Amino acid sequence: MTAPAESSAATYQRPVLDTVEHAAETPDEVQPYADLGLKADEYQRIRDILGRRPTAAELAMYSVMWSEHCSYKSSKVHLRKFGERVTDEMKEHLLVGIGENAGVVDIGDGWAVTFKVESHNHPSFVEPYQGAATGVGGIVRDIISMGARPVAVMDQLRFGDVEHPDTARVVHGVVSGVGGYGNSLGLPNIGGELVFDASYQGNPLVNALCVGVLRHEDIHLANASGVGNKVILFGARTGGDGIGGASILASETFEDGVPAKRPSVQVGDPFMEKVLIECCLELFQAKVVEGIQDLGAAGISCATSELASNGEGGMHVDLDSVLLRDPTLNAGEILMSESQERMMAVVRPEKLDEFLAITKRWDVETSVIGEVNASGRLTIDHHGQRIVDVDPKTVAHEGPVYERPYARPAWQDALVSDTTAAAGLARPGTADELRATALRLLAAPNLASKAWVTDQYDRFVQGNTALAQPDDGGVVRVDEFTHRGVALATDANGRYAKLDPRAGAALALAEAYRNVATAGAEPMAVTDCLNFGSPENSDSMWQLVEAIEGLADACQELGVPVTGGNVSLYNETGEPGRVDSAIHPTPVVGVLGVLDDVRTAVPSGWRAAGLSLLLLGTTADELDGSAWAEVEHRHLGGVPPRVDLAAERALAEVLVGARKAGLAVAAHDLSEGGLAQALLEASLRFGVGARVTVAPVTERDGVTPFAALFSESTARALVAVDPAREAELVAAAQAAGVSVARLGETGGDAVVVEGPIDGGALEISLAEAREAFEGTLPRIFG
Repeated sequence: MTAPAESSAATYQRPVLDTVEHAAETPDEVQPYADLGLKADEYQRIRDILGRRPTAAELAMYSVMWSEHCSYKSSKVHLRKFGERVTDEMKEHLLVGIGENAGVVDIGDGWAVTFKVESHNHPSFVEPYQGAATGVGGIVRDIISMGARPVAVMDQLRFGDVEHPDTARVVHGVVSGVGGYGNSLGLPNIGGELVFDASYQGNPLVNALCVGVLRHEDIHLANASGVGNKVILFGARTGGDGIGGASILASETFEDGVPAKRPSVQVGDPFMEKVLIECCLELFQAKVVEGIQDLGAAGISCATSELASNGEGGMHVDLDSVLLRDPTLNAGEILMSESQERMMAVVRPEKLDEFLAITKRWDVETSVIGEVNASGRLTIDHHGQRIVDVDPKTVAHEGPVYERPYARPAWQDALVSDTTAAAGLARPGTADELRATALRLLAAPNLASKAWVTDQYDRFVQGNTALAQPDDGGVVRVDEFTHRGVALATDANGRYAKLDPRAGAALALAEAYRNVATAGAEPMAVTDCLNFGSPENSDSMWQLVEAIEGLADACQELGVPVTGGNVSLYNETGEPGRVDSAIHPTPVVGVLGVLDDVRTAVPSGWRAAGLSLLLLGTTADELDGSAWAEVEHRHLGGVPPRVDLAAERALAEVLVGARKAGLAVAAHDLSEGGLAQALLEASLRFGVGARVTVAPVTERDGVTPFAALFSESTARALVAVDPAREAELVAAAQAAGVSVARLGETGGDAVVVEGPIDGGALEISLAEAREAFEGTLPRIFG
């Protein structure tokens, strides 16, 4: 409705357009398809679809929409397993599943929650601040487009070696970007992970999750149906930032630490996004939109082609109506731009004036750029000439689908056979040795306090946060009257997945499931972000396939459906075929759980002395891939802990029941660092120590004191309970088939672990523990 930026005609000479007619007349014109990330056979396929060569604008559209990041062309055939293995039990609370902007889950009382995690990995290496910030912005817009109000975010961050000279650059930029954008939006950051490992040196991982709430009747899906309906672009103007950014940059490997192509990374404006959130919610409430689509990866190319493909007819768009920040952009650049804070809406003509009145009230720039028609085609004009004429389905949903070759890596057997036992790694045995080991693990960057990061985030804005980092799961209130709410946890262990990607994916799900349950929430649904190396490398492709199989099977066994997510490939810089070619395969899994009253959510530490400490679950000698092996010996080999999903489900049943019955005063899952780490973290949470013995574990489970303290066996949790109600919790656990061992009680200003240990008890004062735990990251990063 408004012309492009002023004085463009006077200052800029427009080039001759590559029209559809011109393309048909010049079939032999050379086109730079390879520079846009297309293979020769893909380019030929486009020509076959169109019956001619593509115009420059069409080539731009196909290149971004057929990129790995947008089309999932290497993973699509395997991702179908998530849908194929959904049971009726898993569908019970599922309102919207895979295939939409985000999944939606029924949480009761007419409330629904939508949540999703996505990656912004490659842009965050090129420009850490904006890469991370726009990653948050993009996932928030996915949630808005479903008709929901965003209420919280989480992040999964993985960086290279803490001692590498480039790591600080990426860490400072990413953390500032996540905090700066989320804080400005007024969204609490309630959890996540921070991991350092040399495998991520050239390929840091920045995975952002957002959760939003809505009533059942407010769910909106995006499609362009209804002949005559208007197509409207609103929000920020379209600029040159992010042209081909996430879509192309995330669909290839880096060479020598530098992107082979370096499109500009998107630039975010959180204050514009905040206005856009409120504007969209009012548009939905006023019922003036048929649907809203966010403009993320691939920009206008994605929004127009997906809306048209999802609809029942076709669409015509006039690029002259797109509001530009840069009048020199050509048609392809306008279509490919990934400028942030933009949305596209489909509006009935009779609702147009009301729509425009709302966007004007919010001071959001708006332009009608097209109309839905019955042609079955997506056509786009620029300067009065036709530059795009395609079947939108061929752009958005019928791109290449590859069954990439994959095979178990040649190096996998040697890695698996290199167990901690085979490597002859020295194990501590005396009280002094165990004490020193526990302190070193507590101070290790991957186990130390993340307060240096999380203190830069606002965790309690909006006043609905019940639990947040450093608790095992984040909890937010949804309904201020009933106090109904949700818990969220995201987890991954790349070291486990490196040893066995199938088990590693299942273990990531198990840990997130367990963390939600320790808060007392009933696990209900899953989102995932699958971060792997190049799909053109059979080693990395095998890891991806195995992880998907493992996660799909585990979701089915636990009864929690995957509602959506993201795949990030090409996280690889090394020579193919080597054990260190790519990042550790990192399937990040987010689990959402429901609480009927967030006021009863269970924290991960105890506040009072005199509580009984019970260990739920059994312990085996499982140290391969453990934090101990990494911190003490720089060793990675063997097999990860055994996956026991039946035990995880039984444990969750006990933990959720304990919260509902008011039995659990505190609960902390056992994962990295084992029992020793859990005891120290839970004691440090509120500054109350503990005195325990490992004798019940060593005698019952037949393990050494070292294994009892540092093994990473799964399906275990440490629970604090009032002694007067201890018998109730023990009975509930036994009824569910969960082993229980009473370790001791809370109290004092130290963590004391008694025998049978050579040399007597080991004792760590909370002051010493706090210095080790809280001093690491500030000392490294300032």
